[in-house]
Amino acid sequence: MEEGIVIYSADLTLPIASPPISDGAVAVRGSRVLFAGKRPDVIDDLKAMGLAYTERRFGGIIAPGLVNAHTHLQYTGMGALGSFVHKDFHEWALAFNDVYEPLVKASNPPWRDWALDGARRLIESGTAAAADVVTNPEAADALSSSGLDGLAYWEVINETNEDWADCKRSESEHRILGHIASFPRIPGAGISPHAPYSLDKLPLLELPGIARRNRLRLHMHLLESPMEKEMDDPCRQYRDWHSFKAKDFSLMRLGGNGESSLRYADRLGLLGPDCHIAHGVYATKDDLEILRKRGTSTALCPRSNFIAGLDEPPVALYLSEGNPIAIGTDSLSSSPSLDLMDDVAALSALAKKQGYGSVDLPRRLLAAATLGGAAALGRASGEGRIGCLCPGALAHLAFFNISAGRGESGVNEALSELAESGGGKCACTIIGGEIKYQAENTWL
Repeated sequence: MEEGIVIYSADLTLPIASPPISDGAVAVRGSRVLFAGKRPDVIDDLKAMGLAYTERRFGGIIAPGLVNAHTHLQYTGMGALGSFVHKDFHEWALAFNDVYEPLVKASNPPWRDWALDGARRLIESGTAAAADVVTNPEAADALSSSGLDGLAYWEVINETNEDWADCKRSESEHRILGHIASFPRIPGAGISPHAPYSLDKLPLLELPGIARRNRLRLHMHLLESPMEKEMDDPCRQYRDWHSFKAKDFSLMRLGGNGESSLRYADRLGLLGPDCHIAHGVYATKDDLEILRKRGTSTALCPRSNFIAGLDEPPVALYLSEGNPIAIGTDSLSSSPSLDLMDDVAALSALAKKQGYGSVDLPRRLLAAATLGGAAALGRASGEGRIGCLCPGALAHLAFFNISAGRGESGVNEALSELAESGGGKCACTIIGGEIKYQAENTWL
């Protein structure tokens, strides 16, 4: 039997991979987008094909479901840490450990409940897919159980050369793959080597090969903190690596190796089109060139950087250099909300402050929050395509209560409003053709 077709029409439809459409519509059949276009054209085409349909009219903007390219859903219950600005990253990390470590030892840790709560918050703010970094196995099924798309990345952290030396190497690989094998098969999994400052060289050398042999994507924190900059930088207070209560890593003992963590990661073969990084706050122009050459996307998380006492990400530089970017919220331990549109707004303000004056800013940031995130997760093309409203893509849709006028000026004003103040305005989220969240009185 033919699956029923639903037309979702609105004042403005944003396919992302093609121009915005005033009085647009998206035809959805089952779990996939059939096509999008002007509402009269979509209706005429379906009639010409002899296909029956129902229509749901929305008085705002239809966009692809958002893609949160970096989050830790299991820390949703640590919102007290993300409710104020910390003096610096050092202070935030110590405060985080003070909360995290007792919970690890608890007989019934809250990770799964917190992760499911975080997943609900994502869906209610228009997110359809996420890169969720999982540190404790209890949280591994948050995406699957909530109906979110994306990848759950098993985080590898606090591992030394000794853990991966000689006879222990196969044991360590088996342990990591064992964790990943316990993850739900859908939506999928990856490996997240935490950061160059929390792993020794041997695990950093081994993990990319493990991921690639098993067709798993990679994701890691990189250039997030001042201690990842070149060690001849004036910022010397971060040489006290041991105060982070981590293991005694060789790179820490040496006080760095004279190069940025990104160049170090590149030298070890971590970067590539199958990897995306989070934060990239301290990236230089040379670092960005390396990322472009490797085809590696960066998930910018500006509100998390602010809360954790870090510098602002150089979003204007990323945009002007043409680097592929995505957007993430990080977790409530370092962010006021899990609404990705709040981070879009923060990046918009930062880009203008940093001198980015092009009128394409709203469109580029909205693309980063959708198709850019899809690219970071390896989902920008093919059968599993997300982040756009194109024929054959999975039907992930987000509806925003923002009115749009006709003509170019009306479209541009609506795009600016969505990019600058779209947080809290999601009215409905559809994932794979199924309504996962719907506010009252959504349809006209």
